[in-house]
Amino acid sequence: MKQEEYVVMEQGFLEQLSFLNVEMGMQYCGESEEFYRELLLSYLHSGRYEEIWKAYEDHRWEDYRIAVHALKSTSLLVGADKVSEGARLLEQAVKDYNISYLLTHHQDTMQLYGQLLSKLEKVFEGDGANEALPGFVEEQPPHVLVIDDDEMNLRMAERMMAGKFRVSCVKSGQLALEFLQREIPNLILLDLHMPQMDGFEVMKQLKAEYRYRDIPVIFLTADNEREVEVQGFQMGALDFIAKPFISDIMLQRVGRILELDHLQKHLQSEVERQTRLAEERRKKVERMAKQVIQTLASAIDAKDKYTNGHSIRVAEYARELAKRMGKSRQEQEDIYYMGLLHDIGKIGVPDSIINKPGKLTKEEYEVIKTHPVVGAEILKNISEIPGIDLGARWHHERYDGGGYPDGKRGEEISLEARIIGVADAYDAMTSKRSYRDVLPQETVREELLKGIGTQFDPQAARLMIDMIDEDIEYEMREKPLQDANE
Repeated sequence: MKQEEYVVMEQGFLEQLSFLNVEMGMQYCGESEEFYRELLLSYLHSGRYEEIWKAYEDHRWEDYRIAVHALKSTSLLVGADKVSEGARLLEQAVKDYNISYLLTHHQDTMQLYGQLLSKLEKVFEGDGANEALPGFVEEQPPHVLVIDDDEMNLRMAERMMAGKFRVSCVKSGQLALEFLQREIPNLILLDLHMPQMDGFEVMKQLKAEYRYRDIPVIFLTADNEREVEVQGFQMGALDFIAKPFISDIMLQRVGRILELDHLQKHLQSEVERQTRLAEERRKKVERMAKQVIQTLASAIDAKDKYTNGHSIRVAEYARELAKRMGKSRQEQEDIYYMGLLHDIGKIGVPDSIINKPGKLTKEEYEVIKTHPVVGAEILKNISEIPGIDLGARWHHERYDGGGYPDGKRGEEISLEARIIGVADAYDAMTSKRSYRDVLPQETVREELLKGIGTQFDPQAARLMIDMIDEDIEYEMREKPLQDANE
């Protein structure tokens, strides 16, 4: 029986999917609710969310294009037309190498996608959609394979178990191995003393083959020697049945071992299910944390109409610098989030000051200078990313000690803050302001070179200059928003 034959559709299933274009999804599924449900589960557990983010963060644009292409088509199949359209535009942006569009719109589409996954998780939460119903019973009784070179023993074993189990009999170890290539029984009764290949040798070959090693085995023997029993249990036998056979004892022992095996496999399945659920919950929390951080970064940038996308670009540059310094993947991820939130303190600065088109007064500049301290206060209780508050507090410190708010110098400033300081300054020079356009690439390079050891950490600044020299087309800069279809 196939699983879809015993899965029961819960009442009002389609009514719970108001966030999807159900009519579209059902059309693709031939109006079958069961098929639609199956597609939604596959969509939910595809792992594409993490795949897309990883390709995006690693700048593997071809992998990114393939992943969002798949998201485009699968989203359309299930009726997630908004996610599908967002993925289509991202795919087109990669084809056009419109990185500015990706930096600006990737997060929006992924936020839509993440919200959709969360809603689907809620619909399917705890409904056992991937499992058989508790009342489901196999159509056939358990299958027992008996291996014994004595015809009479085979006949007796078959007659004793025929009413309760499906029994197959073979007369040698070699025939047993050939039988197992065609069919896997639920349990094996294995005679110890057989010519050519005895029970121990058969057991050895069973345990050497992954397809057979978990089949429970009971040895059949007329021996009463302790050494034989010990050797059998050491090789993995679960029990012994003595010859001549006694019907009640055989049935009880076979039934007990089959029940124990069923319980063990059920327990293993339950552990795997709970582990899967725990991992899904962990990923959900991780997705939510990322979305919160990205939303905060967007809120910060939205306050300043002249620095759209600033936090994301600083985060990207900082992570690349950390990578070039040989930092681990986790350290690169941490500094990426530090970069996203380095300006969070600007939430406390009035919009009238941030967006003032002319030169700031001394008093207004002093207000601006409070944002690193405010940001550090906001972030200081986030323990999952050590030093995230210092990235915000010290990104305006100078290597020569002339920065603010604490006048730190050199390696007194955390490495992360020194890296973010270089990335922040680079993006400031390569972004449009109310009083000037994007600076020429050569001018930016000269300013970084001039600031080595005074404003900037020498290693971070030189690596940033290397990145400039590799950027022949001057792609690392703020660009006017373009339609992805252009």
